[in-house]
Amino acid sequence: MKRALIVTYYWPPAGGPGVQRWLKFVKYFREFGVEPIVYIPENPSYPLVDENFANEVPSDIEILKHPIKEPYHFASAFSKKKTKQMSSGIIPKKESSAIEKLMLYVRGNFFIPDARVGWVKPSVKFLSEYITKNPVDVLITTGPPHSLHLIGMQLKKELGIKWIADFRDPWTTIHYHKSLRLNKASERKHKELEAAVLNSADTVVVTSPTTKMEFGRITNKPIAVITNGFDTSEEISVSLDAKFSISHIGSLLSERNPEVLWQTLRKISEEIPSFKEDLQLKFAGAVSEEIKKSLDSNNLIMNSVFTGYVSHSEALKMQNQSQLLLLVEIDSAETKAIIPGKLFEYLAARRPIIALGPKGSDIKGIVEETQAGTYFNYSDAEALESEMLRYYSDFKNGSLSISSQGIEKYSRRELTRRMALTIQNLQ
Repeated sequence: MKRALIVTYYWPPAGGPGVQRWLKFVKYFREFGVEPIVYIPENPSYPLVDENFANEVPSDIEILKHPIKEPYHFASAFSKKKTKQMSSGIIPKKESSAIEKLMLYVRGNFFIPDARVGWVKPSVKFLSEYITKNPVDVLITTGPPHSLHLIGMQLKKELGIKWIADFRDPWTTIHYHKSLRLNKASERKHKELEAAVLNSADTVVVTSPTTKMEFGRITNKPIAVITNGFDTSEEISVSLDAKFSISHIGSLLSERNPEVLWQTLRKISEEIPSFKEDLQLKFAGAVSEEIKKSLDSNNLIMNSVFTGYVSHSEALKMQNQSQLLLLVEIDSAETKAIIPGKLFEYLAARRPIIALGPKGSDIKGIVEETQAGTYFNYSDAEALESEMLRYYSDFKNGSLSISSQGIEKYSRRELTRRMALTIQNLQ
């Protein structure tokens, strides 16, 4: 049994997608010869909380904790809402106040690579002492926050331990990186740290082919693509919505506003009265005021239901009972590498997926490979309308369904097997 020490910031009771990747790996690791030890902050500041995730943590695994000092505690005295957004990685497209501009400048230039960098030094000391007394076979750091990789890099240097750096998102190519108001010195520091981590780790793990390609320009170290996935133990039995429902799970912020979809739905509604009567748009999670205004201007606000954040179990039920599932990514070359975790749970729901995003997105490859729905660029208005009419016709005939293929490779158990194999193959 290989002993793997996992350094992660997000852990139950944290909610949202960031916690699920390593929670699920830990849940299944022992089946594949890996004994997990988890290291987490003792007093984290989680923007989302979901107590249900705690039920999935194996009761007998070792969990190490050490205090963390986070600047967000102090920043919230100025703007609690904006601080909560920033702590979850949500960077406003346009800063509306001097305070926001200042907060972004301080966040980007004084805390490199991120606001959890203050946890690095005490964590290295704590874990160095632990590993010396309790040897492990491999250290795994997962980011964001990417400052956790600095813990791995330092422990690798001090102890010569085998180290895997897991990137759930890119680093300097993430879509909001340019919004951090970085000066030239800070930008250079980010790139230097990114290169240092990539060239120090024994193996790099990423969640998308595009990120692998980007990192491959920086390092010659082995890079494995292990995506996020869905948990087959989460079997849901619900009846389909009576309405022609289109559901979006997760935050839908201003930059992810699929105006082409709203315009298409308005056009069809004006031409086919029954479509307007049957249509229901369901949003679970934060929805920006700009998107609500866009829905209103397209005469769709009365067809919309906003539930706010719901627990993971409730989100799964919504996905399984919806007629169609909506996935939206920002229309930018910088988001080609982003594969939202909800895509895989959409696959498990086996309901048709409507995905919108940039040209060349890794999302398109998965949707088409699994035959789980249709991917559209933002300029595909005509094709989107045609497909929506086909879906609606099938709905009226009681035959709206899909026959997806090969989704088992994205199950959490299979992905854990691949991660365990990556650990076993470390030289």
